[in-house]
Amino acid sequence: MKTTNTSEFGKALRDRRKTLGYTQAYLAEVSGFSVSFISDLERGKKTIELGKAIEMSKLLGLDVCLQARDGNVES
Repeated sequence: MKTTNTSEFGKALRDRRKTLGYTQAYLAEVSGFSVSFISDLERGKKTIELGKAIEMSKLLGLDVCLQARDGNVES
């Protein structure tokens, strides 16, 4: 899945969490992150820490991949 903003990224994590049958409380327990952090992440809050977002992706069995686009770089 290609995501281009924090809202899409958060939705992808939320959808995966629900597919796995996990609650935010369960993820908070196993990850050590707070429920409020997980909620903010899933809602696409723009100030989320990248390292924690990547760690949450890994916990949900998702890979974060960066790939160069063809053409000009957006400014």
